[in-house]
Amino acid sequence: GPGSTHNYFGPLEALGSERPVVLYDQIGCGKSDRPTDIEWNVDVFRDEVAAVRDQLGLERIHLLGTSWGGMLAQEHVLAGAQGIVSLILSSTLANLALWNEEQLKLKLQLPPDVVQVLDRHEAAGTFDDPEYEEAMEAYFDRHFYRGPQPRPELEAMAKGRAPDVYRAMQGPNEWMTTGALKGWDTRDRLHEIDVPTLVVRGRYDMCTEPIAAELVAGINGAREVVMENSSHTPVLEETDRYLEVVSSFMQEAEAA
Repeated sequence: GPGSTHNYFGPLEALGSERPVVLYDQIGCGKSDRPTDIEWNVDVFRDEVAAVRDQLGLERIHLLGTSWGGMLAQEHVLAGAQGIVSLILSSTLANLALWNEEQLKLKLQLPPDVVQVLDRHEAAGTFDDPEYEEAMEAYFDRHFYRGPQPRPELEAMAKGRAPDVYRAMQGPNEWMTTGALKGWDTRDRLHEIDVPTLVVRGRYDMCTEPIAAELVAGINGAREVVMENSSHTPVLEETDRYLEVVSSFMQEAEAA
């Protein structure tokens, strides 16, 4: 989500033997500037994608975005960006209202005692309480990352992330959007995306089947790959297969 660093995409650097790979920390987190006098909104981050491309002279690119990054990738293409050879939308969405609904369903499938703790703190607005944060781990352990712990990439991301940016853009959690993204919806514009598009998700992903289905149905010619042993971070959970899927799709798009 907004405020998270590039670190968990580290395995993508393995594709550097085929082509340059560019990963970046978005403004507000990691090694990038952390302005305090800014109004966080989609425009800030959309402009940043264009600025990174311009600064690095990236005229023809394969654009991969996960989760919020996938939302941003759609924004970049829909803003009329040129030179997109392929678009890889990984564990992402077209409609934040549906995302909220699906996350609430996943929350309610957690153990009853965990749900009780979450409900109590959400009613009180005590989202920073350590008990709430501990209860949230049950959700993340099921639907964000299911692999062995500790994971260096995730530890590095945790150190560099910016909870204030996440709160301003998204809100306190994934089923309660109170920030600038509230109402975000690209469904009525997906038909404008006319580049080869791959939709990837994990079987246990926060990006559930109905969420991914909206992207697949809305983007002409989009295809879907489900990573059977992954949740929201297949790049970490099934690295070899993820890299193979991404690499072969890019090669196919280049040959078209």
